Amino acid sequence: MSDDIWKRDEVDSPCIKICVVHPTARICTGCYRTTDEIAGWSRLSPDARRAVLADLPSRQPQVTTRRGGRKGRLA
Repeated sequence: MSDDIWKRDEVDSPCIKICVVHPTARICTGCYRTTDEIAGWSRLSPDARRAVLADLPSRQPQVTTRRGGRKGRLA
C-alpha cells in the first residue's frame, strides 16, 4: 500500500510552531510571516507562497533586534 494518494504538490508552510508575534513589527518570531500572510496562507497560490518564502530571510533582522535588557533600562 502506498501513501501517494495523500501527497500534494504544494508549497509547505514555513511554520516551525513558535507562534509569537513581535509587538511592533507584527511578524511571527518563528516563521517571519505577517499575521495576514499566516491567516491567508491556505488561500495563496503556489507562486504567491514562493514569493513570501523568498522574502522571509530579509525579515529576520526586524524581530531579532535586542530591546536593551538591563543595560537599556539603566541608561
